[in-house]
Amino acid sequence: MTRILGKDAPLEETIRRMTNGLRQLGFDIEEVHWLNPVPNVWSVHIRDRSYPMLFTNGKGATREAALASALGEYFERLSCNYFFADYFWGNTAAEDAFVHYPNERWFSLEGDEIPEGLLDEPTLHHYNFSGELTAPMLVDTNSGNARRGICAIPFERQRTGDQVWFPVNIIGNLYVSNGMSAGNTMWEARVQALSEIFERHIKNTIISSGISLPSIPDEVVSRYPRIEASIEALRSRGFGVVVKDASLGGKFPLVNVTLLNPQNGGVCASFGAHPKFEVALERTVTDLLQGRALDQLDVFPAPSFDIQDVADQHNLETHFIDSSGIVVWDLLAGKSDYEYTEWNIEGDTKAEFDHLCHLIHRVDMDIYIADYEHLGIYSCRIVVPGMSEIYPVEDLVWDNNAAGVPFRRRCLHLPELDHAGYEALLEELEELSVDDQQPVAEFLGIVPDPGTPWQTLRMGELKGLLCLMIGDLENAHAWVEWTLHFGHLSDERTALYRCLFQCLSFELDDERNLTSYEAVLRLAHKGEYVDRSLQMLVGESVLSDLPSDDGSLRQFASHVGMLEAYQRLQDAKALFHKN
Repeated sequence: MTRILGKDAPLEETIRRMTNGLRQLGFDIEEVHWLNPVPNVWSVHIRDRSYPMLFTNGKGATREAALASALGEYFERLSCNYFFADYFWGNTAAEDAFVHYPNERWFSLEGDEIPEGLLDEPTLHHYNFSGELTAPMLVDTNSGNARRGICAIPFERQRTGDQVWFPVNIIGNLYVSNGMSAGNTMWEARVQALSEIFERHIKNTIISSGISLPSIPDEVVSRYPRIEASIEALRSRGFGVVVKDASLGGKFPLVNVTLLNPQNGGVCASFGAHPKFEVALERTVTDLLQGRALDQLDVFPAPSFDIQDVADQHNLETHFIDSSGIVVWDLLAGKSDYEYTEWNIEGDTKAEFDHLCHLIHRVDMDIYIADYEHLGIYSCRIVVPGMSEIYPVEDLVWDNNAAGVPFRRRCLHLPELDHAGYEALLEELEELSVDDQQPVAEFLGIVPDPGTPWQTLRMGELKGLLCLMIGDLENAHAWVEWTLHFGHLSDERTALYRCLFQCLSFELDDERNLTSYEAVLRLAHKGEYVDRSLQMLVGESVLSDLPSDDGSLRQFASHVGMLEAYQRLQDAKALFHKN
């Protein structure tokens, strides 16, 4: 049996338990892609054979460690509903006895005031510091059930033991996967979740502030021969590798390893956190190469001198996604802003958890934890307001993932609307100032089937179709041109829109008559495209590729498959709650 530092059970036992657990839940997991680019660095991509959208990645110093990591991530994403968090779960699920968890609570909507009992005083102030957050903004996108109210799930505030009700909407909008973990024990999982929160928060602070970090001496790295061998292997392949102490003077359990590629001047800065220094260092190196072969390390940008670009929210989000964001040159400066400090937290995982909590509580921040054991593996979600957000709090007002909920019914019944309905829908979309490039399916929370118009339909294209339905040919012409320039359509749909654009151009030309050019248009385009375009000019066959849905979502086979997978989790929750 193989035991590694930071884990409360042997790797073989972890793999066996998790593999069997997924099989019993009906998930058929396949290991799709293994990588071992340098010694002691492994990564793997696993997914469900039937639903490839349900996938995770794992990393570790051995093959077994990487697989255990991927399986653990799979359980955390199932337990915390993360795989399904961006999607509409259908009208039936929205009316079930419970939508998210059996212990959820619904708060009635009565105007714009946030209902009493939601959140506690510190969190209410944190999420609504501007006073612009209203109750309707907290309806969850998964049910979209404003009639039922605001769905909230209980978290425990660690300093006081109080139960606090967090709207599901806030969790999905601001925290995504940050603070989720599964483990062999409660303490192991909680340490992992808090370590990730520290890693991402302090990393953002370092990157956005342009902090220069001190180097970790070679003699310290040499204490860990396996990690040293991985670093030397990268150097022997021509890469520059610098190892930095990111603890900010021993305050936080964080390490930085930055790879420099002399082939293109690109830089990738990896950060890792854990109370045990060795674990943090190993995680930083394995994360640097997770899912990346050595010939795929030429995609990173060069460092910048512009701290504003580096500190931009979108750049920090890129660092969260895959560490491919820009860093400022100062990160790598020879003169550092802090002295190198040796650190290591002694004790078991319970002691590690207590220490991490102390670090957060001493700066007067609070830790809120929700525990999940319904899948047979302990998982948790930890929220630290002010520290663990991935997206800014203002997104609750200005970029809420439930913004599409009021449009869902109409967009899924487009052919059934009347002229006034199309006008109102277009006007509301314009007022919402939604990104024209956003996929409509994403806006609505739908999994589109590959190769269908729903997969490629963007908001700008939808606006063009609505313009055709109300006879606004001038604006339809502009949106069709936008759609063609955006270049996201299939070959067949591109051909249709190219023909439609030319037909609109003739129709809007005061000096030319479309009828006079119909014959030549049939030489330039397939007859079926000309016929369809002429129909679209008079508001016919515009939406024939987007048939109405009856609320069952049966026309979206991929979405239905996702819902079937979620229902298996619901059954497990109900059984666990009953027992």
